[in-house]
Amino acid sequence: MTDSKAVETQARGRGRPRAWHDKSDQNTIKSLDRAMAVLERLSEMSGATLSELSDDLDQAPASVYRVLYTLEARGIVDFDPGAQTWHIGAGAFLIGSRFLRRTSLVDRARPVLRRLMQATGETANLGIAQDGLVLFLSQVETQATIRAFFAPGTMSPMHASGIGKALLAQMGAGQVAGIVERHGLARFTDHTLTDPDALLADLAQVRARGYAIDMEEKNIGMRCIASPIFDVHGEAVAGISVSGPASRIPDAAIEKMGSDVIDAAHEVTRGIGGRSIG
Repeated sequence: MTDSKAVETQARGRGRPRAWHDKSDQNTIKSLDRAMAVLERLSEMSGATLSELSDDLDQAPASVYRVLYTLEARGIVDFDPGAQTWHIGAGAFLIGSRFLRRTSLVDRARPVLRRLMQATGETANLGIAQDGLVLFLSQVETQATIRAFFAPGTMSPMHASGIGKALLAQMGAGQVAGIVERHGLARFTDHTLTDPDALLADLAQVRARGYAIDMEEKNIGMRCIASPIFDVHGEAVAGISVSGPASRIPDAAIEKMGSDVIDAAHEVTRGIGGRSIG
């Protein structure tokens, strides 16, 4: 066996078989796929009865029950006997939280988020792009009565998010077009950018000033200012932001807050050994 063949065989043995790239049904465990569909849908609901979940998924109650019973044994879901409802369990959180261990990003960003919240008086957030959406990883909340809240694991459309637009602005036009084609440009408020040309024009402004602004584009009365975080290759891998009510983030305050957010993004970039551009 040649050295190259030996390396190839070793690489396959470590994680994937020879036909790992084969996406046909023969490589899909259908029962597991159905179980994942149950788990994903339950995670989107605030608890559900067996009949509600089976009706929603258009699956037989007996099949859904077997999935839930199996997941309950692993602590992935919980059953409330009083309300007769199923919920996501602590085991699912533990597994999901291990995603954060793949990188030092969250650990490095946490103290920066805290300082950014203290400097601006608004909630500070950390998020990444995941499958064309923004996935929020961490947050430090302000103590103000009215505040923004994005629980870790929350996902949001990129075109109506400060972090989303900060990341889109660092992508090529083709990549942006692909995300728009896949997810669309849903309208959430009268301020949402639903025209592709208007979005591209906004992204050009984001690149020019170094931060993105969500001007009540997802929720009326809430604004967000965000800037990208870069890795060692100078590629945007995450975004950091502050978000809060428009009454506390008026037009006159945006430039100063934008500067604070840029400084925080640069600090996290340096903390993960990254290289800022521009």
